[in-house]
Amino acid sequence: MPAISPADAISPAIQRTKIFLFRPFSLGTYLKLCLVAALTEGSSGGGNFNFSSWGNHSHSRQSFAWPNMPVHVTPLTIAAGLAMIALVMLLGFWIAWLITRLRFAYFHCLIHNIKFIRPGWRLYREPATRFFWLNVVVGLCFLVCLLLALLPFAAGFIGLYHTLQSGGRPNVGAIFALILPMIPIILLFALAGIAVNIVLRDFMLPHYALENATAGQAWSAVWARIRFEKGGFFVYALLRVLLPIVASIGIVVVLIIPAILCIIVGAVVVVALHAALGSGPAGIFIAVSVGIVAFVVAMAVFIAVFGPVYTWTRQYALLFYGNRYQPLGDILYPPPPPIAIPAPVMP
Repeated sequence: MPAISPADAISPAIQRTKIFLFRPFSLGTYLKLCLVAALTEGSSGGGNFNFSSWGNHSHSRQSFAWPNMPVHVTPLTIAAGLAMIALVMLLGFWIAWLITRLRFAYFHCLIHNIKFIRPGWRLYREPATRFFWLNVVVGLCFLVCLLLALLPFAAGFIGLYHTLQSGGRPNVGAIFALILPMIPIILLFALAGIAVNIVLRDFMLPHYALENATAGQAWSAVWARIRFEKGGFFVYALLRVLLPIVASIGIVVVLIIPAILCIIVGAVVVVALHAALGSGPAGIFIAVSVGIVAFVVAMAVFIAVFGPVYTWTRQYALLFYGNRYQPLGDILYPPPPPIAIPAPVMP
């Protein structure tokens, strides 16, 4: 099977997306597939954590001072906080595992052009679980490397913190001198994270699913292909990142005016209901109900609009790598059945 270029795989991926989502078309099935695509492709597996604190220097070090609400740190409070953190982490791991299994199930749907999630969900339970733990290990190693790279800046931030705690004013020049050297490091790790994500999801996952390969076997096979065709894989990664962004921006530009109109209409409806029903229990119930309905409708529209973009992204990855990985290519492009040659008729 000849390997197609990254640019040549764009149009076939669009055609496969149309066939998969719209032929035949069923609204319920369409929304289901788009939801799975949004969960598996739109989820990044990361999170943003914002830490804030309130300080009152008149209190002792054994308490944190919230405004008008001093909270004393006791062993019971520490135990409850640790238990809450452990519970959140377990919930996060469980959700990530479910999304990983959904990713394998959607892979099964796309390569076989079927619209049922359950067969792939059951078929790939074991390789999906191993792939999930591979992602956990890679994520932890990535986090450790990032912390080690940022460790030299810790002393500067600690000094800045002590300056603020002592009531001093921070030096703007010192802050910029501390932050600016971090920007190239953060950008480098962001690019590395994108590259690792593409290698795991687009290239190693098919080996796990189709061969039940181990991490070492999958990586060896992928690395051999990357070394043989560095330019093609680099262009693919570039298009793989940029094209969905361009498509999403185009969708937002097209839908921005209808979205603003819908928001205005919704606000008018809420104000009218509040004026008619007042602030009593009935008014509150109606307002909450309208808000819930509006949120559900907005999420359904988002999934319906961006689901094809996420599905195309996965189709594009399958077509590109399927032309370089024969077991996947044989499924995407099944060979034609052999032509039966009739036996010669003896006179």
